[in-house]
Amino acid sequence: MATLRHEFYETDEKLTLSIFDKGADPAQVSVKFEPRKLTYTNGDKSLVLEPLKGQIDADKSDYTVGKVKVEVRLIKVAQGRWAQLVGDSPDPLAAAPVASTSSPPPTGERKPKKNWDGITTTILSSEKEKTTDEDPNVGGDAALNSFFQKIFGDADEDTKRAMMKSYQESGGTTLSTNWDEVKKAKVEVKPPTGSEWKKWN
Repeated sequence: MATLRHEFYETDEKLTLSIFDKGADPAQVSVKFEPRKLTYTNGDKSLVLEPLKGQIDADKSDYTVGKVKVEVRLIKVAQGRWAQLVGDSPDPLAAAPVASTSSPPPTGERKPKKNWDGITTTILSSEKEKTTDEDPNVGGDAALNSFFQKIFGDADEDTKRAMMKSYQESGGTTLSTNWDEVKKAKVEVKPPTGSEWKKWN
């Protein structure tokens, strides 16, 4: 049996599968929908996809036969992205959830929530014990970011332009407020001492 080339794209509600079967006769094409399985046959050509990554509504799913391809629309029972067509992840809608080490079911079991507000308050109150005058490292990146935001917010157009250009062109290694200097040429990358600059493709 010849197997068929296929590809898909999806939204949270629906997955559209294109099966490339040129010149397929609508009278010969058969598509069978099951909750976690799709069977496509056309003469000696077939495509069986199981287990589908999620459960589909067999009654609402449909297909159309075109000149180049057959378009199959799978309506998802549970909203969400599958990222792949088939996979043995547990069915989130099955009565007895199957334990899986690879990925937990997207719905169903609830994990205890962390009290992020409480944690944040604890961190903030512990940071208030020292001021930036006593210890320049208090506040870390947050303090640094607010410092740069203040400079940027109070700056004139040329200073803002200089900051943007120098930061972008240097890969975040240089920040200049001098537009007269920055506008002349591309800002060089200046990695910290002992570091090597590598470009990520």
